[in-house]
Amino acid sequence: MGKKLFVGNLPYSATNAELNGWFAPFGTVESANLITDRATGRSKGFGFVEMANDDEAQAAIDELNGKEVEGRALTVNEARPKAPGRSGGFGGGRGNFRGGSSRFGGDRSGSSRY
Repeated sequence: MGKKLFVGNLPYSATNAELNGWFAPFGTVESANLITDRATGRSKGFGFVEMANDDEAQAAIDELNGKEVEGRALTVNEARPKAPGRSGGFGGGRGNFRGGSSRFGGDRSGSSRY
């Protein structure tokens, strides 16, 4: 299995084919995927590339991290595993919107804590 790399600070105009092309000189690119907004389909400015082996991945990191592409310095490093419990759905970890003494509900006695 290959090594997955995180690629950040990408130009919003970048395509999957361009992303693949930037990494191909360093070895076999098993996959290159830009992350896009579901609603608009536009790039979020980051993506993931999977290289065939660790040596190729390290060569790509060494050469491309900090390289300027369309006025933006790329961030390239080994991808970290997805945090447990983060499904990418709505609602998780966004604050307490009901009950208690949160700012968005709860105690409305008129005393301001903020």
